Amino acid sequence: MQKITIIGGGNIGLSLAKGLVKADYCQADAITITRRSLASLEEEKNAGFTVSENNVEAIQGADYIVLAILPQQIRKVLDELQPSLNPKQIVISVVSGVTCADIKEVIGNNKTVIRVMPNTAIAIGQSMTCMATDNATDEQIKAVTTMFETVGSVVLINEDLMTSATALCACGIAFFLRSIRAASQGGVEIGFHAHDALKMAIQTAKGAADLLLQMQSHPESEIDKVTSPKGCTIAGLNEMEHNGFSSAFIKGIKLSAKKAGGLYNE
Repeated sequence: MQKITIIGGGNIGLSLAKGLVKADYCQADAITITRRSLASLEEEKNAGFTVSENNVEAIQGADYIVLAILPQQIRKVLDELQPSLNPKQIVISVVSGVTCADIKEVIGNNKTVIRVMPNTAIAIGQSMTCMATDNATDEQIKAVTTMFETVGSVVLINEDLMTSATALCACGIAFFLRSIRAASQGGVEIGFHAHDALKMAIQTAKGAADLLLQMQSHPESEIDKVTSPKGCTIAGLNEMEHNGFSSAFIKGIKLSAKKAGGLYNE
C-alpha cells in the first residue's frame, strides 16, 4: 500500500486527504497529515487519518510527500526535511509560485519533484489539477496523474505556465463562486427568496458547465442557442458587457497570475 504524507493540514491538504479516501484511492490510515497544532486535526484523527506535529517523523516510510503549505513557510520546512529525504520518495508540491528548481536547490538535485496545482473542489472529486515537472520519469508522472485523477481532471503543462494555472484554476474557484453569488443576489432583487435564488443560480451554473463538458462545445455556440433577436438574454448579456463583465474577469485572472508568480519572493 502506497503511503502519503501531507505536510500542512490546511484547506488544500485536508481536501486532498479527504478526496483520496472518498474516491477509494486509499484508506485513511495510509495518509499522514501534519500541522503545528494537533488540536486542529482532531476531526481527521477520529476519521482514521494519522496526524502528527513532527514533519521529520511523518515522512518516514512515505512514498509520496505532499507539500501543502504557504509559500512563506516552504524554505523552513524544506531545510527541516532535507536530511531525512531519500531519492526514492516523490515530493509533490502544491505551493504557489515555488518552482521545482527552487525546491531542489534545498533538498538536492537527486530528488524527484512534481509540482501540482489542484483546487478546493478536490474534496468532492471535481478538482481541475494542473501538473508540471522537470525530471520525473513517465512512470512517476503517470502514478501521480492517477492519484489526482481519482479526485478530478488533470492536465500536464509546462512549468512556466504554472502561475497562470494557479490563477485560472485555483483562484478561479473563487471567481466562479462570486459570479454565482452575484446571480443569486440579482435573483433576490427580481423577486425570489434568497435560498431559492441561490439554488437556482447554482444549478444553472452547474448546468452550463456540464453542457460544455458533455457537448464538447464552445461557450458562444451555446450562448447563440439562448439569444434571440431583440430578446431578453442578449439584452442582459450586452448590459453586462457594457459594464465590463468580461474585461473585469480577464483583468482579475491576469492580476492573480501576476500575484501568484511573486508569492515565493515576498
